[in-house]
Amino acid sequence: MTALVLQRLTELMVQCGDRDPAVDVALDDSIGDLSFEELGFDSLSLFNMCLQIENTYPVRLALDDVLAAETPNGLIDLVNENLSRSA
Repeated sequence: MTALVLQRLTELMVQCGDRDPAVDVALDDSIGDLSFEELGFDSLSLFNMCLQIENTYPVRLALDDVLAAETPNGLIDLVNENLSRSA
């Protein structure tokens, strides 16, 4: 399975659609080190995004681990670590 990259994660974030509409940050290649909170994602929206990831990639993610990742880059690292373990 191909590794998760920022471009694909931003697509999944858009598909998730559970983002705070008051946040005016574009979901593009510059968001890697911004916190999910800064991007308008709360724990419920992160849970929904995890479901999207698990439906796309052969991984199982604990919500606590996802919350600890804090940023898109951290989540990418978490997913890719899980992918490499399952390979």
